[in-house]
Amino acid sequence: MGGCFSKPKPVEVKIEVVIPEKERSKEEMSPNGKASPLIYKVNGTARHYHLEEHPIASNPYHNPKDMVEASVCHVKDLENGQMREVDLGCGKALLIKESGEFHAVGHKCPHYGAPLVKGVLSRGRVRCPWHGACFNIGTGDIEDFPGLDSLPRFQVKIEKEKVYIRASKQALQTQKRTKMMAKCISLSNYNLSSTNVLIIGAGAAGLVCAETLRQEGFSDRIVMCTMDRHLPYDRPKLSKSMDSHPEQIALRPKEFFCTYDIEVLTEMQVAAVDIKSKIAVFKDGFKMEYNKLLIATGNMPKALSCKGKEMENVFNIRTPEDANRVVKLATSKNVVIVGASFLGMEVAAYLAERAHSVSLVELEEVPFKKFFGERVGRAVMKMFESNRVKFYMQTEVSELREQEGKLKEVVLKSGKVLRADVCVVGVGAVPATGFLKQSGINIDSKGFIVVNKMMQTNIPGVFAAGDAVTFPLALRNNKKVNVPHWQMAHMHGRIAALNMLAHGTEINTVPYLWTAMFGKSIRYAGHAEGFDDVVIQGDLDELKFVAFYTKSDEVVAVASMNYDPIVSKVAEVLAAGRTIRKRDVETGDMSWLTGKGS
Repeated sequence: MGGCFSKPKPVEVKIEVVIPEKERSKEEMSPNGKASPLIYKVNGTARHYHLEEHPIASNPYHNPKDMVEASVCHVKDLENGQMREVDLGCGKALLIKESGEFHAVGHKCPHYGAPLVKGVLSRGRVRCPWHGACFNIGTGDIEDFPGLDSLPRFQVKIEKEKVYIRASKQALQTQKRTKMMAKCISLSNYNLSSTNVLIIGAGAAGLVCAETLRQEGFSDRIVMCTMDRHLPYDRPKLSKSMDSHPEQIALRPKEFFCTYDIEVLTEMQVAAVDIKSKIAVFKDGFKMEYNKLLIATGNMPKALSCKGKEMENVFNIRTPEDANRVVKLATSKNVVIVGASFLGMEVAAYLAERAHSVSLVELEEVPFKKFFGERVGRAVMKMFESNRVKFYMQTEVSELREQEGKLKEVVLKSGKVLRADVCVVGVGAVPATGFLKQSGINIDSKGFIVVNKMMQTNIPGVFAAGDAVTFPLALRNNKKVNVPHWQMAHMHGRIAALNMLAHGTEINTVPYLWTAMFGKSIRYAGHAEGFDDVVIQGDLDELKFVAFYTKSDEVVAVASMNYDPIVSKVAEVLAAGRTIRKRDVETGDMSWLTGKGS
């Protein structure tokens, strides 16, 4: 069991917790009235932490010596709907005026540090210009993703028509805030094989679900299990920053899981789920009873079907170790990448300056044709070719050849033979749901778990989230879709957690994604599956453009490069439920951005 489980002696850990009233009414959720100390694997050894060894630090923002106050502007300096980055001497804040009121929050997005002053202010929240995360301007709370932390909120006062901000020096420096969370109630004589909430999968969906439960005051046992050997990490960086080590891309430090009693069982694979008995059966035979279940297992990469696919130096990028190994082996060597997917293209971009040669094999005519359209795909392809990436399009791999047990050549169906020391496979993925086939949980013909707007499956108490689900997308008239994006996985996890607590919250978010290649980013919002036309503004040759994807007369998605914050603006329009007409973007009429259009 990967060293994650042992039979510890019963312990008694007393923790003082203030439990919200709504949480006290939910105590009957526990199947056994007991919980467990945190267990996670370090160097192959199971560690059982007594929580009093890791007390939560007192709130530093209450220390008067830590506070700073400064006059930042005159009340007439900002109009309604305006934002300004202001300097308090020891750090900056974002000053916002909306509906006649001033608000002050952190000025950087906690996700990757984007300047929020360049973002979009709408409906009481500011949206990040880079990746679309949204923050409430009154509280600083994160309302849409990606990212886990909220913004610090600062006090604003008006004296003699001057605007003053009072802020914590530490908050000005960190520019992020973790929302208050509950911890487990008193733990004694816990049952190791029983939990209140079991989360299968430790990606973004699983982690956000666990954190949301704690943020909402849930104080019973939460167990996450993962086939991975690491605590949850920033998976998109596996192809964008391939030499990152696990601790560099961890979403939360190990102490976080200790502090908030979120157990992570690594290298643990669930083999079956018995929905009648509410028991998850692990591959090694261990069984765990649950009360509420979240399935967030994500996708598994497809393998090649040709001869030689099992040989050494042929990789799917699934873990940090995979990515690190590819970088090491590819340096000054010949690399062949199969599949012009997001992963394949990002890997090609990352290795272009490190490898001797990078060749990319793809069945389509241009990269990203189905996702971004042919014109955008060709512009991206041209950028890659100018960076020494060679494309072999409209062909497939027929054979991988070896020499002394290691990859030597990639043979294409076109007859071309490519020298190859390393091969990276990015030909798509399938949902990791095979273990559910006999469970009674509704799975569609492609293997995706079917959920409703509350991320509930057809089985009471069983929820699913992330890349392995299809769900009703409000943006597309509640059509059941699969959206395998990092941002969407976060939101799925949050919605699932809220509905485990019977909040009745429905998902209503706009898909948002990005890709990074050669120091440039393509941002995208919406869902353009089945689009019938693309309206381009800007210059594709200069890689400064915005592309509007339309279906009939309606804009259903947008992509841009070097055109910020247009994608975040469109995302806000779509999130408000407003329709953007094709004629508006064809004529260049941008009145719809200010709410004056359709």
